[in-house]
Amino acid sequence: MKKWILIVLLCMTLLTLTVFIYVYQSARAPLKDMEAYAVERAKDEAKLTKMDEFYLYNGTETYYVVVGEKDPGEKLAVWIPEDKKGKLIEKKLSEGISKQDAVAKLKQEEKPQKIMGIRLGMEKNLPLWEISYLDEHSKLNYYYIHFDTGKWWRKIENL
Repeated sequence: MKKWILIVLLCMTLLTLTVFIYVYQSARAPLKDMEAYAVERAKDEAKLTKMDEFYLYNGTETYYVVVGEKDPGEKLAVWIPEDKKGKLIEKKLSEGISKQDAVAKLKQEEKPQKIMGIRLGMEKNLPLWEISYLDEHSKLNYYYIHFDTGKWWRKIENL
């Protein structure tokens, strides 16, 4: 009898795990498709040869951002609008502030309890860093910094 219970439990665990993996992969499929589209456009139009990072930014417009190399040692960020007819925007990472500098600016002005995410984005043709974080009251906040100048652009607080 114990053998049957063990077999049934094992089968149920295996079935649950299989369903979980299927649902997870199905949920991630659109993001993988977006990333593949963005990487392909970055290779074709911006001539990137190596891809390092991918960001999905949903602001007033959706942008895909691919960070990679065009020439060896030259890091480049490419902002790709969701609209297939939209024009790419390319910038050398050395021309803007780094991810670490953006976080340092946030910590200088605010008191984040936990940083949830950092991504490159685009608002009104302005490249920026979007930092999502929890404050000391565990409220979600967004902090936006100009990529080019490192100056604060806007905050969205207490979500």
